[in-house]
Amino acid sequence: MKLEIALQRAVNAVIGPATEKILLHRPYLPSKAWEYVKDSMDTGWVSSAGGYVSKFEEELARFTGCRRAVATVTGTAALEVCFHLAGVCAGDEVICPALTFVATPNAISRVGAIPHFVDVSLDRLSLSPGALEDRLDQIVVPSAQGPTNRETGRRIAAVCLMHCLGHPGDICAIAAICERFDLPLIEDAAESLGSTYQGKHTGRFGLLAAMSFNGNKILSTGGGGAILTDNEELGSLAKHLTTTAKTPHAWDFHHDAVGWNYRMPSINAALGLAQLEILPMLVAAKRQLADSYRQAFCGVDGIQFIEEPADSRSNYWLNGFLLDASRESLRDVILKTLNDAGYQCRPLWKAMHKLPMYQSCPSGPLPCTESACRRTINIPSSADLADSMAGTGADQIALGLPKVEL
Repeated sequence: MKLEIALQRAVNAVIGPATEKILLHRPYLPSKAWEYVKDSMDTGWVSSAGGYVSKFEEELARFTGCRRAVATVTGTAALEVCFHLAGVCAGDEVICPALTFVATPNAISRVGAIPHFVDVSLDRLSLSPGALEDRLDQIVVPSAQGPTNRETGRRIAAVCLMHCLGHPGDICAIAAICERFDLPLIEDAAESLGSTYQGKHTGRFGLLAAMSFNGNKILSTGGGGAILTDNEELGSLAKHLTTTAKTPHAWDFHHDAVGWNYRMPSINAALGLAQLEILPMLVAAKRQLADSYRQAFCGVDGIQFIEEPADSRSNYWLNGFLLDASRESLRDVILKTLNDAGYQCRPLWKAMHKLPMYQSCPSGPLPCTESACRRTINIPSSADLADSMAGTGADQIALGLPKVEL
């Protein structure tokens, strides 16, 4: 049997025939979402001054176990502020994976720094400790300004680890390398809400972390993000700077720094709070869906289902499989077959060093990044596709909200 047909049958066996287009990922909105959003609207507190923002931050901090969570308008905005708070300055370099969503290098660029791309490992699709250490050993020289790239003369200001598809990266190994080179670690945890590494939630291993609540995430506020940190001082500064650096006063407008208008509006936070209340159920459903896919794919030759690392518990934000190297030429045929059958599927992002604005950025060798981009396919992963969510009547259809392609 042709591989593309075998895969179509496996997907069909898990989520059924596509009588209408089955999206890659859509939010699951409980009935409380409308109740909270309506309350925000009825009381008139729809801006960032509304009470739902603080409630959302408190519950997010409680769920992840971090001391401070600061809600922002987007995940990219959160990551940009993380780099600023970590001391990244214009002209610095920040190490990040070449396999990531474009928001990662964009946030680095927005603080005036230069992305420096390092390879990932194929077992996690996240920053490779071996590639990171080899690259730093090759280029770093000590200087008065800190670790410096001998090839460019620029300061290396931080390392950014992205947890790809919700699966935690090799955090302890990366953190140890960062400590050796005296580099702050920033976690791009945009995709990993609900994922843990050695029992601890992602986003709590580095100095700061950024999360995303975009429309396609496990928890969606429509658009939004958050900064996580266990450093109280940095948490307070993050909230201050994202609120235009305005000092508290009953009527006076005094701003003591160059800040951002990056606070999440209350109406978005209300939407997120309702989902936070059922997040354990959403994670459980997505893990059940992943287990169903794993069983369905075990009899298909030529692929490897992407599973959580042994030291981690993943939210399985997006399920996917890796084609054998000998089958990578079939990627687009498989994508067309699955999409034509009504299952919205996609490859991974184009590698960052292949994008025109980042082609001249410094990088180490990137063989695994390029291989993963040629061989990975993501498949429908919405929580309501799991059997455990069937018939609950709490999704966006029951709420009368339209399906949106993401």
